[in-house]
Amino acid sequence: MTDASPHGSPSSSTSPVSGRRISARVGGIAESATLAVDAKAKALKAAGRPVIGFGAGEPDFPTPGYIVEAAVEACRDPRNHRYTPAGGLPELKTAIAEKTRRDSGLEVPASQVLVTNGGKQAIYEAFATILDPGDEVLLPAPYWTTYPEAIRLAGGVPVEVLADETQGYKVSVEQLEAARTDRTKVLLFNSPSNPTGAVYSRAEVEAVGRWLAESQLWVLTDEIYEHLVYDGLETASLPVAVPELADRCLVVNGVAKTYAMTGWRVGWMIAAPDVVKAATNLQSHATSNVSNVSQRAALAAVAGDLAAVEEMKAAFDRRRRTIVAMLNEIDGVVCPEPQGAFYAYPSVKGLLGRTVDGVTATTSAQLAELVLEKAEVAAVPGEAFGSPGYLRFSYALGDEDLVEGITRLQKLLG
Repeated sequence: MTDASPHGSPSSSTSPVSGRRISARVGGIAESATLAVDAKAKALKAAGRPVIGFGAGEPDFPTPGYIVEAAVEACRDPRNHRYTPAGGLPELKTAIAEKTRRDSGLEVPASQVLVTNGGKQAIYEAFATILDPGDEVLLPAPYWTTYPEAIRLAGGVPVEVLADETQGYKVSVEQLEAARTDRTKVLLFNSPSNPTGAVYSRAEVEAVGRWLAESQLWVLTDEIYEHLVYDGLETASLPVAVPELADRCLVVNGVAKTYAMTGWRVGWMIAAPDVVKAATNLQSHATSNVSNVSQRAALAAVAGDLAAVEEMKAAFDRRRRTIVAMLNEIDGVVCPEPQGAFYAYPSVKGLLGRTVDGVTATTSAQLAELVLEKAEVAAVPGEAFGSPGYLRFSYALGDEDLVEGITRLQKLLG
């Protein structure tokens, strides 16, 4: 017999069926490792320790002033104090469609754009819309930490396809074909990549696209770092390189990285009309519209020029060269030069098993703990990205902090 509260309800909040307090679906979600590392670094700094954080993928620049001013004006406009369409402000959707045509050559009507609360919501809603339980998603690794969790939440099964530094962290068509089964429905494609900074060339994009078309698979392509490509490398958007993919291609993007707007939370999905309609229905129940003030700010961003982006890109390029050179000076570290985004992803396998300051790290997770404690430098271990033996360093931080942080590593590990 169950004990009852004074009001007659069971005193325990566990489910009478499963005995669980937390559902298996949500209980199985891993915490975002990148946000966890960033939070720990900030907590240590707040406690007075001079921690330098390479964890968060967040530009250190302020949002450009003209975007902020657009938000200030939006706050004063009573129209923005009310509900607006769940799928996004019509004028923002139109501007996103125009921006997409300008920047990647993909032509879509505004009706095929869904404005979301950041790129993460777009990714989750994309998978929730097209996956049924048991559907498999090919997931090139190293991968961004949110991808496998979003797939699992939607009932899908992530199938990891690993590419290491010898391949430039880029999977081959042969690897993808070997991983494909009769349950495979989607490929997740991310170029430029988080966490590696790898960028697929136009020829490589076309090869993947042709394989997708022949295999009749769907693809979710995350293009959030589209403007951060270095050394003049020519790349392409999948549905532009292989137009026959357009009906089964979901493009995810947003203002976070390009315009230093991570906290504004505006992203979008571009997909076929039926997919966008279904995902909009989902969003209408999940969150309703994205903050109108943020949407007005995003409108100013995507409708404007790319001058601020080019300024940030020049700084990232400078930092990219600095961090790669300094990391490669550490015995046991091998760091390929990334061609996009703002991440370095060195192999630290040569450091594992080595005793440093009385401590022996045998995994990259332990090494990350070691360098945080001993050098007060925060990096994210490769375990978070599906590839143990690596560390991710975001170089989206000030030049002085970058040099100081890697110098500390050199002194500790050298």
